[in-house]
Amino acid sequence: MGLLIGLCYDLKSDYLQAGFSASEVMEFDDEETIIGLEDALFQLGHQVERVGNGRELASRLVKGDRWDLVFNIAEGLKGRSREAQVPAVCELFAQPYTFSDPLTCALTLDKALAKRVVRDRGLPTAAFEVVNTTAEATAASLPMPVFLKPVAEGSSKGVTGRSLVKEREELVSTYQVLSELFQQSVLVETFLPGREVTVGIIGNGSNSHVVGVMEVILTGKTEAFAYTTLNKDEYLERVSYDLLIDPEPLAAQARQLALDVYHTLGCRDAARVDLRCDASGVLQFMEVNPLPGLHYIRSDLVIMGRLGGVTYTEIIAEIVESAWQRYKC
Repeated sequence: MGLLIGLCYDLKSDYLQAGFSASEVMEFDDEETIIGLEDALFQLGHQVERVGNGRELASRLVKGDRWDLVFNIAEGLKGRSREAQVPAVCELFAQPYTFSDPLTCALTLDKALAKRVVRDRGLPTAAFEVVNTTAEATAASLPMPVFLKPVAEGSSKGVTGRSLVKEREELVSTYQVLSELFQQSVLVETFLPGREVTVGIIGNGSNSHVVGVMEVILTGKTEAFAYTTLNKDEYLERVSYDLLIDPEPLAAQARQLALDVYHTLGCRDAARVDLRCDASGVLQFMEVNPLPGLHYIRSDLVIMGRLGGVTYTEIIAEIVESAWQRYKC
């Protein structure tokens, strides 16, 4: 059945024209992403209407506009709970929408809170501390090396060649730079030197399934030892991807850990879970994205689908069906 779908998003060019910096809008989508998503939804027989950002959605809902489903990829602009804003507005007006609810969106953006919940569930995640002052950075007790990043950012914002810290003095200076740039707490965690994988999941409850387990392999041209902003932006030159399948032992381990994290944190419809091996080769949870990137070519979920023979349109179809089934029940 064709649905009337309202497309909710933060368009990068709109914010740049309004005077925001490139760094502030790094997480937002470009016109190409919106067009690709529209095209896929049209191909699936749905009517699509552009709604825009959260403020525009709220204005439309107040006026009485409704859609069978809001397809939400809006990240929000300000605040630790910004990814929860559109889901919360949708729930306030009983408007069906895709992806996770406000609680999960807020929880997962704060990397430390997500790690605490995952750790409490008995799932592996690297040791960490949250640093709020220079004094706390000086007193950080984790053994070197450590990895630093803003506690509540996405799209690898703040993850650069400086994030890997090997000396105590460097930890303090790196903390100060990140704190000044992002005006928030900084996550300090034990550096994980092993293989890195990202796992795409679609569905809900017992119907959740893994789209793929994709290893992120940094080439000789990469920046530092992580999937940094620069490495993501220049992925064609700096990164290669390998879909891990059985009997590769890491594939089964990654699938199970990712699904456990997905369910523990209450993700819905689709998400991407990032994992990395410690020095002993044991996979550890790093973070989860409950609003996975959906650029039809370069987003990780789409790349792993393509490597496994799943088209972009099929991914979008599964997400819409997953969300729609939640509201039909």
